Amino acid sequence: MSDIDLHRHLIGQQGSRAALNTPVLVIDRDALQRNIEAMAAFARQHGVALRPHAKTHKSVDIARLQMAAGAVGVCCAKMGEAEALAAGGINAILITSPVVTPQAIARLAALHERIGDLRVVADNPENVAALAAAMKDASRPLPVVVDLDPGIRRTGVSSAEAAVALAKQIAAAPSLRFAGVQFYCGAQQHIEKYEERRAAIEERTAHLSSVVATLEAAGLKPEVVTGGGTGTHHIDAALAVLTEWQTGSYVFMDKQYVDCDLTGGAAPFENALFIDAHVISANAPGMGTLDAGFKALSTDGGSPQIADGAPKDAAFFFMGDEHSALIAMGHQFRVGDQVTLTAPHCDPTVNLYDAYHVVRGGDLIDIWPVSARGRSR
Repeated sequence: MSDIDLHRHLIGQQGSRAALNTPVLVIDRDALQRNIEAMAAFARQHGVALRPHAKTHKSVDIARLQMAAGAVGVCCAKMGEAEALAAGGINAILITSPVVTPQAIARLAALHERIGDLRVVADNPENVAALAAAMKDASRPLPVVVDLDPGIRRTGVSSAEAAVALAKQIAAAPSLRFAGVQFYCGAQQHIEKYEERRAAIEERTAHLSSVVATLEAAGLKPEVVTGGGTGTHHIDAALAVLTEWQTGSYVFMDKQYVDCDLTGGAAPFENALFIDAHVISANAPGMGTLDAGFKALSTDGGSPQIADGAPKDAAFFFMGDEHSALIAMGHQFRVGDQVTLTAPHCDPTVNLYDAYHVVRGGDLIDIWPVSARGRSR
């Protein structure tokens, strides 16, 4: 039975959150809305377009909320994510990873005909040639964004000269349109201290500015300079080089970002994503075993934090695929205790679930599918 079928009867019932089968992925609806509105307002204040990264939430419902708040579209990391969101009516999508195989490019061409504003990045001349050939019979040119390497050697051209050459190739292809550049500094997003993160981004943004200047001198002024993230959005606003932000995790927040000083002052966003679990064994003093293990929580962001139902300073330990343990000496755990955890890293945690259980206080008010769960190809 799916999560939706299992819990549909609880929607609208008072106190129904307590009746959810666990482990279960939960959204605080009001906190989510506050986060969405806060980022949208900040982007408007600084005259920057907002294109949130949907790899965080993989949700048609949340993408709709972001666009209703003013986002110009969304980002997707993979073709499968883009197809899933497009099927739900999201009509403006940038795919932020190169699409290179013949079978994937064929899907890209089909999606380009189905939605009004599809964009894709590229960092290789052979890939650009393949895109141009695949789009030769398209109803309109495909916008292509030159991906710039921010220094991590994952994707992106490595020099201004390579960026110019690739932009010229795109601009010369009748079936393509040069739509700008992408510069996503993923390695800098989680530097915890604000001043250290600012110094790192200032140095990288100086490089970005030099590439943009070189493109402009060659008569190839980027229409859009897209990038940035939750960790750097406040700094990116001050540097004023990016024209479009790809912030993602701000909608939920997680331990990795809670541990960061995002603004050099007050935290602008709050936890909106949680995992509810239950104590299923409590036979050792000061210890409770939860029904949430590796299959319920990502493991690449440290341990989750306790949001409710147990001492906040309880020590958390994974105990296998299905279980974890909380240890708080002097606390008496009881079988059936409900415990609410925050996500260590929201993106991969979300990908473990089929649905969000949307709550207001203790009431289940809706269930939203994780529309692009597992759509990594």
